[in-house]
Amino acid sequence: MDVGAQLKTIRLMRGLTQRQLARQSGVTNSMISQIEQGQVNPSVGSLKKILDAIPISMAEFFSLELEPEPKCFFNTEELIDLGDGHIQMLLVGSRRPDRKLAMIYEIYPPGADTGEDMMSHDGEESGIIIQGQIELTIGQQTQILKTGEAYYFNTRRPHRFRNPSDETCELISAATPPTF
Repeated sequence: MDVGAQLKTIRLMRGLTQRQLARQSGVTNSMISQIEQGQVNPSVGSLKKILDAIPISMAEFFSLELEPEPKCFFNTEELIDLGDGHIQMLLVGSRRPDRKLAMIYEIYPPGADTGEDMMSHDGEESGIIIQGQIELTIGQQTQILKTGEAYYFNTRRPHRFRNPSDETCELISAATPPTF
């Protein structure tokens, strides 16, 4: 357990500044700062003084399981590619707990498609073409969508994507529930 991180999380949850906690506990502000930064391991006596000022027992402090705040920002390397090696489907937040949405950056090279077999699954999907064009078939309807155009449909309807052009198509899609 990271005592410093645990202390900081609990202190912030209680709405206390380091200075307030220092004043209430009789421990120096710099000591609390050093503990939270992992530079110093507090003695049992010092930790007890700090925890009494919060107030929280030593048992609660060490047994309280605090979930870290879910990650909000992702760099390109953290996007998981769900594609088939030809089509790239870069999923945002794949490891986010209890994810309710699949947000995907999709890249279709010229001629790429999702296959002859139509897909269908529970939910809804929406997207916007940010570069190039994509042919989208939903049930018996087929439409070529170009840059700036968008779609929204119930994914129980059979559907497939195909890039019929000689330029790469990029689109951003969102689906719920996150079947990917």
